[in-house]
Amino acid sequence: MGSIEATAKPRSVQGYIDEAPVWADGTPVRAAVMTAMQWRIWGLAAAGKFFEGLVVFMTGVALPLMAREFSLDATGYGLVSAATLFGILIGATLLGGLSDLFGRRRLFIVEMLLFIGFLALLAGAPNFVIVLIALFGLGIALGCDYPTAHLIISESISSEARGRMVLAAFAFQAVGALCGTALAYFVLTYHPQVDAWRWMYGLVILPATVVVIGRFFIPESPHWLLEKNRLQEAEQALRRLLKRDPAYPRATPLLGKAAELAQDAKKGSKVLWALFSNRKARRATILASVPWFLQDLGTYGIGIFTPVILATALGHAPGHAANLADLLQDDLLAAEGAALIDALLIVGILFAVLLADRFGRIKLQVVGFLGCAVGLFIATLSDNVSPSMQVPMIVAGFMIFNFMTNLGPNAQTYLIAGEVFPTRYRAVGAGFAASVAKIGAVLTAFLFPTLLATVGKDPLLFGLIAASLLGAWVTFAFRIETNGVSLETLDADEDRT
Repeated sequence: MGSIEATAKPRSVQGYIDEAPVWADGTPVRAAVMTAMQWRIWGLAAAGKFFEGLVVFMTGVALPLMAREFSLDATGYGLVSAATLFGILIGATLLGGLSDLFGRRRLFIVEMLLFIGFLALLAGAPNFVIVLIALFGLGIALGCDYPTAHLIISESISSEARGRMVLAAFAFQAVGALCGTALAYFVLTYHPQVDAWRWMYGLVILPATVVVIGRFFIPESPHWLLEKNRLQEAEQALRRLLKRDPAYPRATPLLGKAAELAQDAKKGSKVLWALFSNRKARRATILASVPWFLQDLGTYGIGIFTPVILATALGHAPGHAANLADLLQDDLLAAEGAALIDALLIVGILFAVLLADRFGRIKLQVVGFLGCAVGLFIATLSDNVSPSMQVPMIVAGFMIFNFMTNLGPNAQTYLIAGEVFPTRYRAVGAGFAASVAKIGAVLTAFLFPTLLATVGKDPLLFGLIAASLLGAWVTFAFRIETNGVSLETLDADEDRT
């Protein structure tokens, strides 16, 4: 072993991760084979996205029951829906950005511990104030997951597979949305009581505990360790990441960073100013943040309130149920409609996984934004058709929207935000972009119930159409294609700026 280490030529972290086998005649295999540890990291990150989709979208079904238990008006509806999203806004930058300072793995564990703690608080909340605190705390944990889940995958995966593997994990947000609706439906069916919403959240605690235990048994990102000039630890982490049977590589000598670059990295990870420090950084920040903000205006507004909109369209406006039985029946009907529409989220993200590394992030995001506008426009036409066709038109429009948003902006904004920034402030950049996005989500979630009741659905939908068209333009105008580009290339470009 000593002779191998003595003769092995130092390489970069990504150089080891990207290395693919070669056939006996010299023909290279197209992609590196993932190790068991790489798959474990991917699965644990996918679980985090699953819980996000489950909790956020399940809230749409739980909301009428909370409203009945705590006698909520339209403002109360908005507060419940906005609490988690506001927590994500705060957590993505303030907590998620700390992974640039303290490490990806540490924050990956902390966020799930917070998630479990606030789930337990929510399930047993004695009053409305505690409900809001618990939902806000859940949002902080989920916000931290935005940068850390992406980075812990992307910094452990080959450049060739990075896009589809990050998006495949992100797809579990849509799976979680569908499962959250299904879980809510199951609980309502077997426990048709006002407190059913408590069981919905409480049942998530056990699987979340299994996930947090698994996160203790993964290595730190070797990219991050090397950025902090912790060379020996980076080599050890890389060997754990690439452990195979038979062992290869048996030694992982790394190219170290210059002392001055390591010092700059330490400074750059602590401040948001790095995101605006030069023209290239500002371009990346705009591309990562603004389209995501515009996309979240539609996705979270429509996603959370799909059950409410469907109930209204079916003639069962929320808050007007004559008794508890009517309320539960309306909630079950809304959950069924939401499940049908949420299924298109999964189909859309599967297409994104298949196409992101083939056509690139920018093309799919532009096309997706345009498709969202088409779906929303179809929904607005429901008032101009016969009453029997109104609900099918709304459902069709929302289904197209959900498919196109997950093919394009909902998937690609998440992917782009974790790729366009260098390692030294990648978590801060991705977290900042997620926070800006959630400003749009919070505004939409908080204002949507009141605006839906006062101005109606059509003006809201036309506003979201305009946001989708603007998102397509901003994406094209500030485009940076990261398809297949090594993360270390981005670091090198930044060092030369």
